[in-house]
Amino acid sequence: MDRTCGEQTLYARTLESSATFGPRQGREVVFGRNRPLVHLALGVDDLRISREHGLLRFDDGRWWVHNGGRTAIRLPSSTELRPGDPPVPLAAGYTLLTVLGSPGREHALEVRVSGPEPGGTGALPPDAHTYEPPVWPLDPDERRVVVLLARRYLQGDSRPTPQSWRQVGEGMQALAPEAGWTHRRAEHTVRAVRERLSAAGVAGLLAEEVEPPVGNALNENLVAELVRSRSITAADLDALDRETP
Repeated sequence: MDRTCGEQTLYARTLESSATFGPRQGREVVFGRNRPLVHLALGVDDLRISREHGLLRFDDGRWWVHNGGRTAIRLPSSTELRPGDPPVPLAAGYTLLTVLGSPGREHALEVRVSGPEPGGTGALPPDAHTYEPPVWPLDPDERRVVVLLARRYLQGDSRPTPQSWRQVGEGMQALAPEAGWTHRRAEHTVRAVRERLSAAGVAGLLAEEVEPPVGNALNENLVAELVRSRSITAADLDALDRETP
């Protein structure tokens, strides 16, 4: 965590994962034990850690810590951010957040925010504790493609991964044989969705935001956002399966 960059870039690391996120209004970085559906996996073998325990959100020129889990998050001052408390801002520099787990277990979330701390009073945004993720609009072809990509998540697999481009392309070809779908076209469609959501503030959808090797992380993060925001649901998969000849 000693790299330099533009102000308010967030570097975050847990025992299980690490990533870098640029500042953008409304950007959210979710952490918790549900490894496939969070940006930062934390306490994956500790059932006292919630699946989505909390998030780091960029609002009004600074990063804020929200606790949406079942146990407290300890701050460096030894104070605790308890479930349901209003979010607190992160200062520039290094901060160690400790998420309390099962008896005798604590889980470290290390963050560093680059650049000087922004000015202002530090007052909380009036709706900071009521924010709900947006439902992202998708055109019909985009919806079919991302539902195929997210099939294993939507059907409830225990350790889901995105389907391959070949599988997605073949699925689209079966749905619309006359449209000339290929795995390349499916890949380009998903890339366009990632870029659009990234421009709207969703973290972890660009290669420069993910620690190498990138692997399948960009698609995993996209699926996580679409499922978490209920932009796609199991009902979409059922409808798609009914369409398939």
